[in-house]
Amino acid sequence: MPDAMSLRQISLKPAGGRVGLLAAVAVLASTLAGCGGGNPLDNPTDVANPPATGTRKLSFAYFQRCVQPILVAQLPVTINGATTLNSCASAGCHDDTSGTGGALRVRGGAVAVDLAATPEAIRASDMYRNFYSSQGEVVFGNALASRLVAKPLVLNVLHGGGIVFDSVEDPNVKIMRYWIEHPMPEGQDEFSTAGNALFTPPDAATGACNVE
Repeated sequence: MPDAMSLRQISLKPAGGRVGLLAAVAVLASTLAGCGGGNPLDNPTDVANPPATGTRKLSFAYFQRCVQPILVAQLPVTINGATTLNSCASAGCHDDTSGTGGALRVRGGAVAVDLAATPEAIRASDMYRNFYSSQGEVVFGNALASRLVAKPLVLNVLHGGGIVFDSVEDPNVKIMRYWIEHPMPEGQDEFSTAGNALFTPPDAATGACNVE
């Protein structure tokens, strides 16, 4: 194993132009190779970049029935000690066209869609755009690490919109947490009938939103 002085002598030894530089690099490479691991200056012949696996989706039915109403509701918001009423979908917050609230975008006028419609028709709706944007603010299975929950709680993260929920026990927080912590089964999309289990009775059209 060469010591630091021998390596420095190799790197600083005068050499004649480009040929001398290449010779010095070759000496250094062969010296380091003695430490094990082959030629340390060589790149691997191939770089593995496998496709992502194990994708999960959240329930669209639960979002439409239970989460969307929270995003458009007038809620008490506290900023610098002053409390007013505001909506996540307002122009100064997360409105899709004039909001200033970062990545989350909400179309306040989104109307409910028929869950019996084709996936293509649902994905073309404003309601689905709200779902898609909200899902993008989620860490699957970990609600308190998700910006959708952590920001309105101001939970170890800044939120320009102030404090919307005082506690993780807030009923609206419980709804969002339940949605995030109950993704659809592996390999099933956001329209999976498994989403019925998120309601009591287990019916997305008539059941109440589960929270635990």
